[in-house]
Amino acid sequence: MTAWSSHRAEKVPPIMTSAALPTLVHLAEEGGNHDSLNPFLTGGAALAILLLLLFVTTRFNRDR
Repeated sequence: MTAWSSHRAEKVPPIMTSAALPTLVHLAEEGGNHDSLNPFLTGGAALAILLLLLFVTTRFNRDR
């Protein structure tokens, strides 16, 4: 019988120790969203960076 074929409902990888499980459960229940991360600001910054990269790529294209 391996760790993956146990009779418990949750499947624990064989690398996972029982000491790490309470910490991981606590971190998983918190959610992970930070109050300081604004999704509109993050998306706007990503869009601006991608547009800047597109502009630089098209301006310095030496194929023309």
